[in-house]
Amino acid sequence: MGPLALLVIAFLGYSLPPYLALDPAQSRVPAPEGFPQHYWILVGHVVFGSIAMITSVVQIWPWVRRRFPVLHRWSGRAYVFGGVLPSAVLALTIGATSPFGPATRASNVMLAVLWLGTTFAGYRAARERRFGDHRRWMIRSFALTFSIILNRVVTAGAVVFLEPQLATTFGGSQIALSQSIAALSGWVSWTVVLIGAQLWLDRKPRPAVAA
Repeated sequence: MGPLALLVIAFLGYSLPPYLALDPAQSRVPAPEGFPQHYWILVGHVVFGSIAMITSVVQIWPWVRRRFPVLHRWSGRAYVFGGVLPSAVLALTIGATSPFGPATRASNVMLAVLWLGTTFAGYRAARERRFGDHRRWMIRSFALTFSIILNRVVTAGAVVFLEPQLATTFGGSQIALSQSIAALSGWVSWTVVLIGAQLWLDRKPRPAVAA
């Protein structure tokens, strides 16, 4: 849990400041033309998404679940209603108006829908005391929450690999290059983590070792 917490702190320390400053000029995502509200919706998405990341660390910490079940339940409510729900709803607007092209828009909207769906399924299972299903759905939700970190890693790799091809593959078009990088990182990041989470859930238990 220590490395995960440090990863969250480092990521948020890099990602949050431009939006906490409430200065549209510092946004890392350009606003689409004719949509001045884009920045403020993006700020809400980032802030609520940060709450989701922080509370998810508490949620998956086995020691907290065992020793402090009340804290686990309340952090779960914060994760759902103060994190994922508002962040994902705002992400639907942000994703549908992405300046990085239709492929990225499709990826962002699909991610927001799946994030909402897995989280709601996990919350509903907990309310119905189906804790095995609750755990499985929340692992999927957790994976999608943290897909943004893989997104940044894939983006950096795509920039290194594709930028030298600007004059050839992309015909000198900076727009085509940026849209390709955004689409690649968008689709790869959340599909990889979701498949990884499912493979982990479907893994076979290790056979017992004889004494």
